[in-house]
Amino acid sequence: MEFNQIAALVVLVAVVGVLIHGKVRSDVAALAAAAALLLMGVIRPVEVQGAFASPAVIALACLFVIAYAIELSGLLGLLIRQATALCARLGATGLWLVIVLCGGASAFLNNTPIVVLAAPVVKDVATSLNLSPKRFLIPLSYITIMGGACTLIGTSTNLLVNDMARNAGQPVFGMFEITPVALIIAAVGGLYLFLIGGRLLAGQKDEETSVHGPHEQTGDGLMGDVELFAVDRAFDLRRASLSLLVFVGVIAAAALGIAPIAASAFAGAVILILLRVISPEEAYAGLRPEVLLLIAGMVVVGLSIEVTGLAASGTALLIDFIRPFGPLVALAILYGVTLFATELLSNAAVAVLITPVAVALAESLGVDPRPFLIGVMMAASAAFATPFGYQTNVLVFQVGKYKYMDFVRVGVPLNFVTWVAGVIAIPIFFPF
Repeated sequence: MEFNQIAALVVLVAVVGVLIHGKVRSDVAALAAAAALLLMGVIRPVEVQGAFASPAVIALACLFVIAYAIELSGLLGLLIRQATALCARLGATGLWLVIVLCGGASAFLNNTPIVVLAAPVVKDVATSLNLSPKRFLIPLSYITIMGGACTLIGTSTNLLVNDMARNAGQPVFGMFEITPVALIIAAVGGLYLFLIGGRLLAGQKDEETSVHGPHEQTGDGLMGDVELFAVDRAFDLRRASLSLLVFVGVIAAAALGIAPIAASAFAGAVILILLRVISPEEAYAGLRPEVLLLIAGMVVVGLSIEVTGLAASGTALLIDFIRPFGPLVALAILYGVTLFATELLSNAAVAVLITPVAVALAESLGVDPRPFLIGVMMAASAAFATPFGYQTNVLVFQVGKYKYMDFVRVGVPLNFVTWVAGVIAIPIFFPF
């Protein structure tokens, strides 16, 4: 092995170890890895610059600003309160309806503020109905995670996979191209939670948890300060109307192919500032740089694996193992590997590391890479098996006073259910 390959491999192993250990913030670990690669000459400054200015990072930053404007207007809190008030008289069915509505909103807005605002309301309504809040809070987190996977902008994972696929010479995804597959996975997963998962939690006592995992301080891929989204704002009709109008315009422009999502989101964020819907200071507060820097840092790590030839060597070994089984089994294996990895690493890290493998694997099998890329999108966000795999899991873990094993007991079967649903659904809509 050459020096650059050894250096890239050492940095990769080190950053993965740090992320699993969980004592250092994910964004700091990713940036430290990028800096080490740059200092050793494995990555050139121009490649680092490209990672920080990638369309995925630009789109995400601007979407954060737009979503924060919607939240500051009080619209999100108002919708959640109204939906809950409307459905409270329906009992448990009404709470499930609220959860589904939150999942639908997560397809377009960041699911963290949605869960921050909805979780206490769901808990209070469940208690008033003499129902265990534990039955509903974990499903709230899981369904918003699955809802986020339903559109290109619903989660940073989808944007990042799309960006890396574009760099690999693949055509970009449309705004709603992945929606049919994601809806099937979400429907199957939601049905499991409604029929089985919620009942597994219904008998749990509301007691303080004494189980603390190694990721509790940072969360595995924990993205940002929860308190940033913790206040339910007073409703402002002007700000709400303008921010919602701009957001719909951004989605329409990207969906109709008028402009790339990065360009339309950038224009939307600037328009909101010019219209004084959100101040420059508020826009900066909503940027969530820790998420953006985590993604940029991990993109640099992924590039180092690619430019040194390590990705090609590792993929060749994987391909030799998988090729005899055919594309369907290959998709199932890739989906499973991604599911396992996302429980240990941030979804950004998983997307960066596995996307190039997905493209190379498909090309070696002589099939379209699109089914494999969608498999990575769906699986990289599916962190269900631990309370620290996704930020919304951390939130409901605290609000619901769950035990660690509550997530394992409900989340592991959900992983398997969505795995099977994904492997079946993907080839139907995206033939090999």
